Amino acid sequence: MEWFVYIAWLLILSQAFFSLMVFNNYRYALEKYNSNKRRYKPRVALIIPCKNIDTNFEQNISSFYRQDYDDYLLWFVVGDSRDPAYDKLCKIKERLAGQTKAKDVQVLISGAGQACSQKIHNLLYASQKIPGDVEALAFADSDIFVKPAWLGRLVQRLRLEKTGATTGYRWYVPEKNNFATLALVAINAKIAQLMGNTIFNQAWGGSMAIRVKMFRELGLDKIWQKAVSDDLSLGCAVKGAGRKVEFVPGCLVATRESTTWAKLFEFGRRQFIITKVAAPKTWLLGLFSSVYSLAGLWGMAALSIYAAVNSKPHVRLFVAVATIFLIMQFARAILRQSMACKLFAEDWSNLRVAAIVDIAFFWLWSWLMLILILSSIFGRTITWCGIRYKLLGPTETIVLKS
Repeated sequence: MEWFVYIAWLLILSQAFFSLMVFNNYRYALEKYNSNKRRYKPRVALIIPCKNIDTNFEQNISSFYRQDYDDYLLWFVVGDSRDPAYDKLCKIKERLAGQTKAKDVQVLISGAGQACSQKIHNLLYASQKIPGDVEALAFADSDIFVKPAWLGRLVQRLRLEKTGATTGYRWYVPEKNNFATLALVAINAKIAQLMGNTIFNQAWGGSMAIRVKMFRELGLDKIWQKAVSDDLSLGCAVKGAGRKVEFVPGCLVATRESTTWAKLFEFGRRQFIITKVAAPKTWLLGLFSSVYSLAGLWGMAALSIYAAVNSKPHVRLFVAVATIFLIMQFARAILRQSMACKLFAEDWSNLRVAAIVDIAFFWLWSWLMLILILSSIFGRTITWCGIRYKLLGPTETIVLKS
């Protein structure tokens, strides 16, 4: 069992490094969350693709009208005028006319996408219509609620040459406290916890921005024409050009959601299939991380029992590894929920139960994450917002049924 000793020490060192990274991300989020520097104020086109009516739709959409930013265009895009979101958007536009700093508000109809996801088709349709004086593009999902400083914070770091794109991330706020929804909140929180001042950041399409010049130089208007994922393809292009995807803690946004186990597994499998095809290295990293977490805790616990029962050496070392993993995973759960308490104070009454469940069942989430990742190994067909796609490659998609 001597070679297990080397593995045990490697697990201890890597766990220490990983926990330190998570702690640094925590400190970075708290320090930068309320940053309101406004050295860079480009003209921005804020593009929001919409399909159907999301939870808290009117409240979410209204928050985009209330941005404390002096020079932005606010464009909503739907695929079809028969989409229920279209009439709702038109009514909100009429009601909030004159109550926004947006220089121009439009509700656009893009038509059906033919060779890419409907979301990307909507984004491309709008991006091709932006005026020449627009310096930056910002993208958001219709199921998020943003604070007035959100847009200014999102574009601020684009002034840096090393920054290719900026991104926020979501934090689910449960509409119901059923266990499936609470599991979704916890898994998402584990991923959000990995965002920070790090090279491992991935762009998230629900809250991201890029300079128009960079968008054109990377050829995203061409890459997106046959892609299914807007954010993964953008992130890969940015990093491939040697630029940074910068996480902006002030652009962590609330998404109100409730789900069932069936919907959770459908959502998780779809997300990991998209990741597997569009960013295979990220998918492999997720698989490795889940196996690593389980091996460090449960694998070493099993090895400890085996070594003790069979009078093998190094029992204490194996017990120590399992204990360290247990304590560190517990500590990280406390850390991420502490962050949520501070950054989403206004939603804390709705997040309290989710926080307790996350901390109490911290040992369960790696198992659930692994199951979701493994479910995506086979197959390349997904259903997204009622449309079926077959993903042939990162930039090759077939629309099967709309």
